Amino acid sequence: MKSPQRSARPRLLEHTSIIAQLRPALLVIGALLLVACAKAPEKPKAGPSLTVTAGAIEQVALDRAIDSAGSVAAWEEMSLGVELAGVRVDEVLVEVGDAVHKGQVLVRLDRRSLAAELAQQRAMRAQARASQVLAHANAERARALRERQLMAAGEVEQLIANEQVADAGVLNADAAVASAQLRVDFSALRAPDDGLISARSVQPGQVVGAGAELLRLIRKGRLEWRAELPESDFLQVRVGAKVRIAAPDGVVEGSVRALSPGLDAASRTGKVYADIPHPGALIAGMFAHGRILLGKATVAMLPTAAIVERDGYRYAFVLGAGDVVSQRRIEVGQPSGDHVEILGGIAAGDRVVVQGAAFLSDGDRVRVVAADAVAATTPGA
Repeated sequence: MKSPQRSARPRLLEHTSIIAQLRPALLVIGALLLVACAKAPEKPKAGPSLTVTAGAIEQVALDRAIDSAGSVAAWEEMSLGVELAGVRVDEVLVEVGDAVHKGQVLVRLDRRSLAAELAQQRAMRAQARASQVLAHANAERARALRERQLMAAGEVEQLIANEQVADAGVLNADAAVASAQLRVDFSALRAPDDGLISARSVQPGQVVGAGAELLRLIRKGRLEWRAELPESDFLQVRVGAKVRIAAPDGVVEGSVRALSPGLDAASRTGKVYADIPHPGALIAGMFAHGRILLGKATVAMLPTAAIVERDGYRYAFVLGAGDVVSQRRIEVGQPSGDHVEILGGIAAGDRVVVQGAAFLSDGDRVRVVAADAVAATTPGA
């Protein structure tokens, strides 16, 4: 009889051999199971989150303009005074705001002492002319006696010299009379040009000093608007450009008369001087808003509804493949109606979300429809 241990041993060896043959296949199956377990299930593709309308950049012929604020000032304000000192004011013939013309008397000074001085100089001139007549007669007589050798040469020369001194005395007297007459003329302050009286600092009875300001005159009554523009705007303005200035009684037309030759080193601004031929209700010292017209230009524009402002910046949503939007930061310029100028950030061929842009985020997938269909599907509509 055979032992049970001996009969079981061949069977064990047989099973071990079978397992060894199946080991490669088992390893492959295990690896496939591990890969299958590690692979995450695919998420279903998200559907459109919002229904929107789309548009593109439009090229529009736009009237370009620069808006700014500035002060109204006199084109040229003249300080008026007299060239006399220690003379009393007799009359002041104008008030602030009066329109005056060139040569008009504005202030009269007390001219009594000046008139007396003029009379004195005229008397001295008459005396000098009488001396001149006598000197000429003596010189002529001396020349005649010299030819007949009846007078010494030294005496003749003396009389001729007296003639020349008398001539010089007359010239000096004429100059003194002219100077006295000029002082009399200075006693009346006259307008140097047409204009408007803008300030008065003199009263009758006041004793004036030479060079002291008595009146101020806005020459020709002309005003101008002065505005400081940043460098980027200043470089676009040209002399002769039209300007529209807001006045209390409406809009006043003007034109750029001059530009400052350089920029302020600290503020990087340049000054524009706009002439205002008919200022209307504008007066010197006012602060007024104005628009400088630069002419027409073709610019890129988008509807205002396509612009979203977030965190102080402006964005637009550009449609990409599969109607997935990407948020783009853009630069905007001058508005015009329901459109705004685009300075950069998107290209001419980009399709941009118009209605519904305010509800989007970067990477959202949208459904684009016609403009009349978006109202019913937009949140909050």
